[in-house]
Amino acid sequence: MTGALGGTRVVDLSTGIAGPMATMLLADHGAEVVKVEPPGGDPTRTHTGSRVWHRGKRSAELDLDDPAGRGALLALVERTDVVVESFAPGVAARMGLDWDTLRARNPRLVLCSITAYGRHLPERDRPAIDALVAARTGLHWEQRGRPGTTIGMLCDLPVELADLEIPPGCADGPERDGPLFPRSTWPSLGAAFLATTGVTAALRARTRTGRGQWVETSLLQGVLAATAGSWQRPEDPRSDGYLSWIMDPRGSKGHFRCADGRWVQNWVPNPAFTLGVSEGDHLDPEGVKAPREDPSRIGPDYSELVVLAHYHPEMAAAYGRFPADDWVRVAAEVGVPLQRVRSAEEALADPALLEAGMVVELDDPEVGRIRHAGVLIDMKGSPGAVRGPAPLPGQHTDEVLAQLAELARPPAPLDGPTDAPADPTPLRAPLDGVTVLDLGLAIAGPWGTQVLSDLGATVIKVNTLWDDFWHATHIAFCANRGKQSISMNLKDPRAMEVLHRLVERADVVQHNMRYEAAVRLGVDDESLRKINPRLIYCHTAGFDPSRAHLPGNDQTGACLAGVEFEDGGVADGGKPIWSLTSFGDTGNGFLSAIGIIQALIHRDRTGEGQFLSTNILAACLLNTSYAWVDAEGRGVPRAHVDREMFGLGPLQRLYQTADGWLCVALDSDDDERWAAMVEVLDDARLADAAYATTARRAERSDELATAIGDVLRTAPASDWFARLDAAGVPCEVADGGFVRRFFDDRAYRDAGLVATTEQAQVGRFEQFGHLWSFSDTPSRVAGPPLVVGHDTVALLQELGYTPDQIDALLADGVAKQATLTQERAL
Repeated sequence: MTGALGGTRVVDLSTGIAGPMATMLLADHGAEVVKVEPPGGDPTRTHTGSRVWHRGKRSAELDLDDPAGRGALLALVERTDVVVESFAPGVAARMGLDWDTLRARNPRLVLCSITAYGRHLPERDRPAIDALVAARTGLHWEQRGRPGTTIGMLCDLPVELADLEIPPGCADGPERDGPLFPRSTWPSLGAAFLATTGVTAALRARTRTGRGQWVETSLLQGVLAATAGSWQRPEDPRSDGYLSWIMDPRGSKGHFRCADGRWVQNWVPNPAFTLGVSEGDHLDPEGVKAPREDPSRIGPDYSELVVLAHYHPEMAAAYGRFPADDWVRVAAEVGVPLQRVRSAEEALADPALLEAGMVVELDDPEVGRIRHAGVLIDMKGSPGAVRGPAPLPGQHTDEVLAQLAELARPPAPLDGPTDAPADPTPLRAPLDGVTVLDLGLAIAGPWGTQVLSDLGATVIKVNTLWDDFWHATHIAFCANRGKQSISMNLKDPRAMEVLHRLVERADVVQHNMRYEAAVRLGVDDESLRKINPRLIYCHTAGFDPSRAHLPGNDQTGACLAGVEFEDGGVADGGKPIWSLTSFGDTGNGFLSAIGIIQALIHRDRTGEGQFLSTNILAACLLNTSYAWVDAEGRGVPRAHVDREMFGLGPLQRLYQTADGWLCVALDSDDDERWAAMVEVLDDARLADAAYATTARRAERSDELATAIGDVLRTAPASDWFARLDAAGVPCEVADGGFVRRFFDDRAYRDAGLVATTEQAQVGRFEQFGHLWSFSDTPSRVAGPPLVVGHDTVALLQELGYTPDQIDALLADGVAKQATLTQERAL
């Protein structure tokens, strides 16, 4: 097989979303994946996304309750590199498939376990269902944030501008209070990114040590990745520039309905552009400044809430005068980030995405020609490919069993043809010894390099001289911990000389500036590869190549991929929403980290560096990969969120109770649990024969939701939870207070899920901790969020500059050393 993971064998024992999605990403880049499922097939194949997530794999049906089936699986494990499983804690051990057993059979094995909450927390046995994890952790409350922000709540701050009158339609989402149920399965998406990154990092570590290891992650850790920008607790939240309005639901996120009824999003909302181009009878960009040149552009300071509220009615009226495509065209001319909100099916019909390989067409054995998300990491030196459709359950059982006798057992440690000899010094972390130069901006680039830092790489952030403002914000804090910082003016030849010395020593360069800007600056792949031919160069962009000239961000990527359309229930007449827990920027960052680690594996085998690219739109296509279309571009029946964002139907939904909110999550065809729910709710309407079957419940879903809601309003959420949970009905309280307990509960701290550092600007700083557990080469938090220029002098010294040379660089404004001091990142 081609691809960076060519020759890697994977056994996929997982069900649901996170595991199948992770193994899909491994298969796309060369891994030979065998999906092992029970006789009759994986019961979660009923999810529409399964046709996408199982692509490129083989399927073998094995009865793991039968000694012969279990023996066949163990024989497979002896001959494989990776096993991915999603059993509840304790189940694998009862089946004889625990880590100690598997490691004894194959010391080179990488085992990845994906659970709901990990093995050590009180919630360890709660259901691994996205809606319920989102409810228990309060993620439903974070979809558009809280007045004053979650950070303000955690720090007991009064709500900023509490008396400010917000005009109707300014806030995202439906015009109602309470938690919101998005279509996106954020916990599983986060866990999928984490599992793929963790497995790839463990495989790379194995090339150094010859040993496999146990990698664990969870849907809870997926939540922590999703909430990185808002779940922070600084000692001094009023530090200059730290707080912003962006995570406050009262601030407009730039959604506007146009004259043709279509929605667009302009992020960050730009009153000068909107009102300037719409003064006449047609949209005219003449004289309107690009955002970078506009001194009136909206910034992150809380005072901007007043400006947004003031201009929102005028902006809404202006957008309502012209069709969406006209707005997209004029915004492109001016350089304003603005895109049309489209459905997931419309995204799959985009010919530019098909040409770029980000959408693919293939022949499915059950439904014929279909189109869905394609290869999302573009590796020039070891290209990936979608290697076929999802198999039928058990399609390859005989083939897999026949090959067991032919496959050689893995070689003894340190003797493998693709693994380098063990490093004489044990690795402290999976990427120990790797040096990364981060030239990135905002979030999409820096998040990926922060992931690499957490995995052990030494990350050097190359800051400009004027980055202090941005790096004071809580948004920058979420993506820049554990990095050293050198601050320079790269337009000065002397600073470029410093950068070139850094490049000589680096393994990786990563950035997310527009590529033509990198060429002009002289930091493009071709220029830097002349200095270091073994360099891995990663460019993370906003969009596909056809839109490379346009400004891109998380929000506009989510517009183009269908995320905001689906999350807001637009098909049902709702308003699009940009979720504050989105994996657009950060998803792009994860993809870049995965690609970089795979490129390191490829370089270990071949000695060759390479160029690779990812983009925000690609990450967002993964977020909507539950959707696919047929040969005529028609979507298939699937669940949609309603316009009020209560849920996917009466049995997967948020319900208001006497004192709060409860989330229930039954499969639509689960008659047994439906009967248990009816018995607990004890209402004659629900016992009616009209709701006795799946089809009847679907036909009268609105009536059913009303009836259930009427009953649940009669008692507190905790009471209903106790009664329904005891009856085996999947449910959780939608707990807006979880985040407070998260930072203070010793169990989460002992599990390494809360990281505490001392940051020079805000003092004691608490945020998410470890996103994986590695049994052999643990992850780490290498230091607090960076201070711009904190390590300039130290790095110049390490590069061989003399004190006089350093003084001259500082005096001439070529470089800058910070005056604030904190612990230096590892």
